[in-house]
Amino acid sequence: MELCGHYRRWREDFELVQDLGVRTLRYGLPLCLTWLGPDRYDWEFADLTFGDLERRGIIPIADLCHFGVPDFIGNFQNPDFPRLFARYAHAFAKRFPAVQLYTPINEMFVCATFSAAYGWWNEQMTTDRGFVTALKHIVKANVQAMHTILAARPDAIFVQSESTEYFHAENPAAIGPSETLNERRFLSLDLNYGRPVNSEMFRFLMDNGMKLEEYKFFMQRHLKSHCIMGNDYYGANEHNVSADGKTTSSGEIFGYNEITRQYYERYRLPVMHTETNTAEGPRGDEAVRWLRKEWANVLRVRNSGMPIVGFTWYSLTDQIDWDVALREARGKVCPLGLYDLDRKPRAVGLAYKQLIKDWREVLPAQSVCLTVPLAPYGHRQAPCPAPAQATEQAQPH
Repeated sequence: MELCGHYRRWREDFELVQDLGVRTLRYGLPLCLTWLGPDRYDWEFADLTFGDLERRGIIPIADLCHFGVPDFIGNFQNPDFPRLFARYAHAFAKRFPAVQLYTPINEMFVCATFSAAYGWWNEQMTTDRGFVTALKHIVKANVQAMHTILAARPDAIFVQSESTEYFHAENPAAIGPSETLNERRFLSLDLNYGRPVNSEMFRFLMDNGMKLEEYKFFMQRHLKSHCIMGNDYYGANEHNVSADGKTTSSGEIFGYNEITRQYYERYRLPVMHTETNTAEGPRGDEAVRWLRKEWANVLRVRNSGMPIVGFTWYSLTDQIDWDVALREARGKVCPLGLYDLDRKPRAVGLAYKQLIKDWREVLPAQSVCLTVPLAPYGHRQAPCPAPAQATEQAQPH
């Protein structure tokens, strides 16, 4: 956010959002600058930005934790993280009662994988036990945060932005490893939504440090009825698997529609396409072509009878060093945004603006029940002792 100039140019960035015709914005706080310690917060930047979004009538989906934690937490191996994060989420919800839509923790599976299985982020571990520990703490923090947010905003709705993956066997000897990986991809959402895992995944969790009481927590304390299943899809989300279990990127084979169907049939929740992009390449039309392909997949999902409620391009502006997942400070601009870092529209930005203009009314026209948020932005519902049941339907961007 700093390298891309958002701290200096946030008003200009929100003007770009308005110019696109976007009415709903996935937007996250700089957690490291906001959460200073247990029950210690600096809300100055959040007051400015969320206040401005409210004045503009842009509905935020508040993204409270996006891959990293403040230094005082350490990393996701810290067993205190769920409790402390839930208190932070409650404090945010009390501070900003107009916010109804939340992603408490973004891409829980990716966060645990990159931090504790691939050795890239945070704890930089490469063990199954490290992965399971990170995963159980991340998902528990997400669930507990939902409970505390509902105590402050009983009609809150949670968009679980998660990466949708698929693993293709390269040959018959790779079928077993690919089947294991195709079950493992569901772990974060299985725990978050209280869906019992299969016997192989249960053994995997128990063998790597999850206790039975911890597993029971997920089965008993979930809040599925308040959730929209946000799923992210990129060209790198599909993988080839070799006989020894090693994976490489396969590129797009099944695509968003087919993989979304697999997730929808497992969880039976309304769907939102919460992230996608591709780089603008030498021809200049690569990102536009990908946008059109993804939008065609969104329409295919809808026409197949799955309730899809929104579509998201990530991100508004270009990014810095995302080609190496921020592991090195190279200062390389990644041309993935709707706008470049001078805030000039890229071809995909112009195409996205036209797409919104042409298609905005199509998704809600399928059913008058597809309406999110339930309350106009800025409406502040008084807390009540028990959370109300939220609808499982929503309105698109």
